[in-house]
Amino acid sequence: MVDKKAENRQDTADNRKDTADKVRKVRRDELEKLLELYRYLNPEDPDIFGEEATNKLWDEIRGDPRQSILVLEEDGCLAASCTLVIVSNLTRGGRPYALIENVVTNGSFRRKGYGTAVLDKAVAMAREKGCYKVMLLTGRNNEGVFSFYENAGFNRYAKTAFYMKL
Repeated sequence: MVDKKAENRQDTADNRKDTADKVRKVRRDELEKLLELYRYLNPEDPDIFGEEATNKLWDEIRGDPRQSILVLEEDGCLAASCTLVIVSNLTRGGRPYALIENVVTNGSFRRKGYGTAVLDKAVAMAREKGCYKVMLLTGRNNEGVFSFYENAGFNRYAKTAFYMKL
């Protein structure tokens, strides 16, 4: 008799690996595609402040070796992304920690594992850099979003977050 649960787990693992293989660092020429994807994150965000300032900021971000913007491309557009920042640290034996921010999936590509894939890659990169922890915050107050992060391995009860908007 065929174990359907085991078969489904294997299919899920295979799909997750195939999807994970698509995750990469954003390319310099993908700024417009990334900004388009970010509209799903915060639709009310204003544009930056002109092309020159935007390009200068883009070059600064891309030139920062401790900052990585990860993307998954599908059908010619950026389907999902997150930003990983590695922070140097004088505690924990000098081991750095990581922050994940700007986790977003294009509305047309949700529920396909793309968001999980970019998170998995970010966590793997943090591990490779010797980080002792990875942190992220969400501004969404939605059980589905919480479950998404928990299914990706994050624990919402491990720490208490405090937030101050500036």
